[in-house]
Amino acid sequence: MRRIMNTIGITLVAGAVLGSASACGGNASAKSAGSSQVSVAPGTSAGASAGSGTSSSASPSASPSPTHPAGPAMLLDSLTPAEGGNVGVAMPISIVFTKAVAESARKAIEQHLTVSASVPTTGAWHWYSSRRVDWRPQSYWKSGTKVSVSADLTDVGDGNGDYGTHSYKHTFTIGSDVETTVSVTGHSMTVSNGGKVVRTMPIDAGSSTWPSWDGTMAVIDKQKEVRMTSCSVGISCDKTSPNYYDLTLPWDVHLTDSGTYVHYSTGDPDPGHSVGSHGCIHLSLSNAEWFYNYVKQGDPVTVTGSPRGKAAGDNGFAAFNLTWSQWLSGSAAGAQQTATL
Repeated sequence: MRRIMNTIGITLVAGAVLGSASACGGNASAKSAGSSQVSVAPGTSAGASAGSGTSSSASPSASPSPTHPAGPAMLLDSLTPAEGGNVGVAMPISIVFTKAVAESARKAIEQHLTVSASVPTTGAWHWYSSRRVDWRPQSYWKSGTKVSVSADLTDVGDGNGDYGTHSYKHTFTIGSDVETTVSVTGHSMTVSNGGKVVRTMPIDAGSSTWPSWDGTMAVIDKQKEVRMTSCSVGISCDKTSPNYYDLTLPWDVHLTDSGTYVHYSTGDPDPGHSVGSHGCIHLSLSNAEWFYNYVKQGDPVTVTGSPRGKAAGDNGFAAFNLTWSQWLSGSAAGAQQTATL
């Protein structure tokens, strides 16, 4: 699955390193709703269009679009969450650059990416690749914390020229502490808010052939409808196969770049009986609509009891699938305390 998101004025392929094919196979034709990504041309205020964008194939002589501003190439390709966002307690700060950052420059880059918070928080940056670096707290954010991240890279270089041409600052808020746990073997999902159970619902998870990911995945976004295809995630492109499907389904909460959603399925309208999906989490129609309306980007969904293992940290926003020591092993500058906001 290849999804395109816009954040600060430059096109980003979400999850620069996609996980292996799995689950439902939502594709880029999904009708996006509730996405917190915002497209803003540099130098303008936030508040432009939200949702999924498309890549551009315009020739060099064409007029620059808002997502491809004129001027020198920019290193800072995207910064998530979006300006003014209200996100969940498991939301990392994710930055993708337009070109590779040399290992020799990563410590300086981290030191020029300042995370500030209204509640003192220990966290660290982690390089998933030479282009993507995420910051997460050691444990979940405290609900109500105001956070800002500023990138001042104008004086950072690696001997081959400066990296940055612009400075950025995004401010967002950690919203209510909504956490979801899914028991694959128990065929149930429990949603809590502030530690108190709000709702428990029957579910069907992945089958033994197509198991769900285990571990904690922060909600990426959500769409009212997503076209789910078996071909898009490598399950089957053969229309005669019993595993082939091409369906547009409602109330879709997006968990991994590789295609995992919590949603309603017309092929499994009464979940809770271990029927099994192709890796997604199935809810009844009414429960799927309720869940869609209740959760937000960054809320953690933790799945247990599946034989597949944990989703990779960069398969969407699954940062908390890494232990703290594993997280620090991918940092050049190490743990840091947030600046005062």
